[in-house]
Amino acid sequence: MTEWNFDVAIIGGGPAGLAAGLNLARANRQVIILDSNRPRHAATLRSHGFITRDGAPPLELRRLGREEFEAYENATFAQATVTAVTPLSGDEDVDNTAGFRVVAEGVRGAPDQDITVRFVLVAAGLVEELPALPSLRAYYGTALHSCVECDAYEKTGWPLAVIGETTDVFDRALQLTPFTQDLTLFTNGADTVTPEEEQLLEVSGVTLERRPIEDIEGEKGEMTGVRLTDGTVIECRGGFVRPRWNASTDYLGDLVPRRNRWGLLEVRANGETSIPGIYAAGDITPPGPEQLLIAAGEGARVSNRINVSLIRADLGLSIAASMG
Repeated sequence: MTEWNFDVAIIGGGPAGLAAGLNLARANRQVIILDSNRPRHAATLRSHGFITRDGAPPLELRRLGREEFEAYENATFAQATVTAVTPLSGDEDVDNTAGFRVVAEGVRGAPDQDITVRFVLVAAGLVEELPALPSLRAYYGTALHSCVECDAYEKTGWPLAVIGETTDVFDRALQLTPFTQDLTLFTNGADTVTPEEEQLLEVSGVTLERRPIEDIEGEKGEMTGVRLTDGTVIECRGGFVRPRWNASTDYLGDLVPRRNRWGLLEVRANGETSIPGIYAAGDITPPGPEQLLIAAGEGARVSNRINVSLIRADLGLSIAASMG
């Protein structure tokens, strides 16, 4: 019978991973969180919509969550970048869940990890690729954001921009109409808004700007407008960008979970991917990036399913029967 170092390895120490880890620790499971300490929301000064923590810095939420998790003796947090996840050889348990070997490189002097686990939860979030504008990063997290639900309220009444080159920028622009009557949707030369959508934008009071963008303008750290390649400057004090998101899971190697057309990991109702024993939660699963509170809720929900699967595996039962 296989000897495991941990019941569950969680890849990613954001809201989904921390919530899952906390609940699994409280279920008396031996659990390790492996986190590279490169959160996507590092540029954001304040997070919103998280009950009891509205307005708290995202990094503070991570710190508090880690402290709560590590307070349990059966909980381990390691700063490390996962480089490989491979199935264990030898006798197979039901549903091909004999377990996994997880290899990770230590971050900032932390020790490397080479461990065996029964299940793996991927909660590493997404890597974002912002529109290629020279000064965009200077305003990202202050004047410009990616989450309407998180940051639009503070910009109520401002002249705003929506910048994106994907087919869902129309919907994102409509999301902002309750917050401003001066909204411009910039497609940066991409043909991603249909004539029918353009008519609806006009009815909603949204200006559609299809010309390419040269850069973001500002003074003393304050965004003042969007400059087009023909020299036109359109006044905007802030806005929202639509990044292209990438679910980076090269460490899974030959274990290739099924993905949707956006590259996100498809999961069953219990959070399990198409690879038995590998689960996913948070932004890396459809519908994609959401609020921190939603990611934490998904992590808690999936952790409960993992615990049930562990119980069934201990009894020699199929973990597939626990799905639903």
